[in-house]
Amino acid sequence: QETGNRKQETGNRKQETGEVRSMIYLDNAATTRTAPEVVEAMLPYFTENYGNPSALYSLGATGKKAVNEARRRIAGVIGAKQEEIYFTSGGTEADNWALKAAAEGSAYKGRHIITTRIEHHAILNTCKYLEKRGFEVTYLDVDAYGRIDLAQLEGAVRPDTILISVMFANNEIGTLEPIGEIGRLARKKGIMFHTDAVQAFGQLPIQVDELGVDLLSASAHKLNGPKGIGMLYVRSGVKMGSFLHGGEQERNRRAGTENVPGIVGFGAAAARAMDKMVQKAAVERELRDYLIGRIEAEIPYCRLNGHREQRLPGNVNFSFSFIEGESLLIMLDMKGICASSGSACASGSLNPSHVLLATGLKQEEAHGSLRMTLSEENTREEMDIVVEELKQAVARLRNMSPLYEDFIKSTQES
Repeated sequence: QETGNRKQETGNRKQETGEVRSMIYLDNAATTRTAPEVVEAMLPYFTENYGNPSALYSLGATGKKAVNEARRRIAGVIGAKQEEIYFTSGGTEADNWALKAAAEGSAYKGRHIITTRIEHHAILNTCKYLEKRGFEVTYLDVDAYGRIDLAQLEGAVRPDTILISVMFANNEIGTLEPIGEIGRLARKKGIMFHTDAVQAFGQLPIQVDELGVDLLSASAHKLNGPKGIGMLYVRSGVKMGSFLHGGEQERNRRAGTENVPGIVGFGAAAARAMDKMVQKAAVERELRDYLIGRIEAEIPYCRLNGHREQRLPGNVNFSFSFIEGESLLIMLDMKGICASSGSACASGSLNPSHVLLATGLKQEEAHGSLRMTLSEENTREEMDIVVEELKQAVARLRNMSPLYEDFIKSTQES
């Protein structure tokens, strides 16, 4: 009811300004709309309950209690203990903290780290930083679907390996990695295991004990929470140094006054995600498969990127031959459709996606990619509109491409 009313209100506003249709938002991997109930939970901590949670008086105690309740809710999403959750400014800080602190804390045992070629830049650039400081990093290859080879991982392990970091689900192509198998291998070898779960947290069932995960990163704005707040799960007993130095917040591991409204919003978003997870995933999978099916059936010379089954419920990523992804994005935006050509953190780069190149695509194929990430608020009617607009945009761009013209001529001649 609420979603329908909101879409109707948006549609009315668009009609008043002369536009035909409301926006179709398909970039939920970049960020999600903050849910109304999350905003409502946050508001009192901006105005009424604004006390510093480190203060001893009752106004501060109210904030501290809210922070602890949010910590409890977030821990419940992954089957962790409340005291194993540490708040950060987002997924990037959590990834940086996990790798730097784990590397520095275990440097006496070794200086070798294993990760993959398709990680988020928060991991890859942190690894580059560590390499400049004497650590050695092995970057695992992936197959055509973006999955690592467990045998290659095991073969990469050395006596001085101190950390394995493999993302739970890829932010561009949606592929899920075999986290449980990696966790078992890491535990058998006595190696610390970190997973960047920014795209999977609150979207898929995660139990850190069952998966053998020691460190896990997540961010609120990927699950209808606010931006600027994330968390790092640190298994009890794991030795991790501080990332920010100063006061005694976060049990002396992360200094700085707590972002109480953001933390409360994260907790509310986590509880909401748990309640809606099964239903939300089912809706998104149905829409995802419907959209993939229509694109493959109706737009020639396209390729689905990522694993067909082992992928995030709402992720659709295609490469279209003979076009530029950025031109396609602009044309879709003119029709009120929001999508992306890859990671939002790399949207200003002219380089093709490192993820797609790692799966074996040529540079020109990677340049023609389009990522559409859905939510449970999308509808089948919207998918139909997207396909029709996509067909027209791809056809128009190909008609302007001399490479496509030569390709068609060569196929006709043969």
